[in-house]
Amino acid sequence: MQFELSSEYLDELKNAIAEENDVFIKEQLKELYAVDIALILNQLYLEESIYLYDLIDEDISSDVLLEMEDEKREALLATFSTKEIAEQLDNMDSDDAADVINELPEDIQEEVLSHLEDIEQASDIADLMSFEEGTAGSLMAKELVSVYAHETVSACIDEIRRQTESVDALYAVYVVDGNEKLIGMLSLKKLIVSHPLALIEEIFDADIISVKTSASSEDVAEIIRKYDLVVLPVIDQLGRLVGRITVDDVVDVMREEAEKDMQLMSGITDDVDSNDNLWRLSRARIPWLLVGMCGGIIGSRIIGGYEDQIQIRPEMAFFIPLIGATGGNVGVQSSAIIVQGLANNTLITDKIAPKLLKELGVGLILMMNRFKINPALATGPFVTTLNDIIGISIYFLVGRILYGIL
Repeated sequence: MQFELSSEYLDELKNAIAEENDVFIKEQLKELYAVDIALILNQLYLEESIYLYDLIDEDISSDVLLEMEDEKREALLATFSTKEIAEQLDNMDSDDAADVINELPEDIQEEVLSHLEDIEQASDIADLMSFEEGTAGSLMAKELVSVYAHETVSACIDEIRRQTESVDALYAVYVVDGNEKLIGMLSLKKLIVSHPLALIEEIFDADIISVKTSASSEDVAEIIRKYDLVVLPVIDQLGRLVGRITVDDVVDVMREEAEKDMQLMSGITDDVDSNDNLWRLSRARIPWLLVGMCGGIIGSRIIGGYEDQIQIRPEMAFFIPLIGATGGNVGVQSSAIIVQGLANNTLITDKIAPKLLKELGVGLILMMNRFKINPALATGPFVTTLNDIIGISIYFLVGRILYGIL
């Protein structure tokens, strides 16, 4: 059953926390998934979150931590000792652990790593932290299952049993050569039905899609979407298998990008949410509000320049709101379609010229994309403001021409 957090349920939990009714709280938490508990923690005060988190079962506590909002998680971790943080990381995949450590102050990151009991995991996390944010290397996890091509099926099965101790879910078995270079993938079906003494090199599939550690997260998301993959192997510059990216990691990236684009389309330049303070919200919204204000002033000056014409033909003033509203709507619709094409790589480049002649506003968006400016920024205040100015100018220019003819 899907969990819905109501105000009554939250108040009931808060009262139980205030009364230190641990039995009731544990009984409630036992029925919930990690993501549901995280949703509750996001709504509690820090002191309440600390109390509740201590009562969470150790088997899911690290999962709960990962599902919490970034700011809430950072605040909660700030109350932990470095050893307590390390204990939580021990139960996480390397990619998730690296993300959590990167959120910590730099002066305690090394100390947390030193407390990790699994030296191999600590090394993997340190490697992942070295990759630039927004790349495949920063998204990937080190935990995977790989076998050598020269091994037999029987030896391969034994190796899989050994490696799966550190892997929660077995998505794929990768095949590497003696130099650890990725050469293919092994089907579990073929592995099961093949003779125990058959060689892996005789049954593996060499047709495999992979990405390098330097690939952007957007490219990774596009490859997984295009080829409908559940997991994607990651290789280094020499072609050696170094990690894998699962679809759930990419979904997070796609959601973050979508949220960012929505904010940019609304003229909000920073990553903010409703829980941020007034200053942060104002700082994110004011720049493009000022742009819109300046555009409005320019538009009013243009109208003022045609004051005499309006006095002669006052009916022309009736259609000024229509020009602004229609122009803005058309511009936003057109630019949104083009931005979607840019994001999905479905825009056919050899047909851009006719589009530019047809819709001049779109040209600005293509230009913004070329200069690495997020084109989503153009679909909101930028387009509407520009359309108001250009639309009013053309409207009165045409009116003047027609008036001259008459």
